[in-house]
Amino acid sequence: MKLQKEIEAMLFAVGAPMTVERLCELTGEGEEAVKAAAEKIEARLSAEESGIQLIHIEDGFQLCTKPDVGDIVKRALELKKAPPLSKATLEVLAIIAYNQPVTRSFVEQVRGIDSSYIVAGLVDKGLICERGQLDAPGRPVLFGTTDAFLRCFGLNSIDDLPEAELPNPEQMTIKEEEATAVTEESAV
Repeated sequence: MKLQKEIEAMLFAVGAPMTVERLCELTGEGEEAVKAAAEKIEARLSAEESGIQLIHIEDGFQLCTKPDVGDIVKRALELKKAPPLSKATLEVLAIIAYNQPVTRSFVEQVRGIDSSYIVAGLVDKGLICERGQLDAPGRPVLFGTTDAFLRCFGLNSIDDLPEAELPNPEQMTIKEEEATAVTEESAV
């Protein structure tokens, strides 16, 4: 019971995800004991009429508000509802999430358009972060998703992303006649 109290108090005070490894280090307990205590906290909070819940983030845990009380908490904190992400922003986020870590130039290659403003905006929102540098000329920065990304999209880990629907390559090829017609039209 003491371990549960300690873990719950630390998660509450920190207000961010804490890894199992860090919880073990701080409590002096083993991984199995920490995971078992976290599961008991999670079960108790979900069984009670509590406004908070314990969620799994990658290899750790975090306390957060339950979705049904999110609006009142936002009002209490006087947070404005963030505007929805644009289609272009969601596209960049998907490219990064499914291919991480990636460089900005990789994202631009996939999209065929400059994406530096969108990448910078996603970093500012905390949905992506720098994940090192590519060992290539110029040492470009590599980007990957964050725990905030996982929380926003209700994922426990990046492995929970839905299967990517790739277009059928046969549908993407232009028949020779169509290509000739397009070339002839643009020449006129």
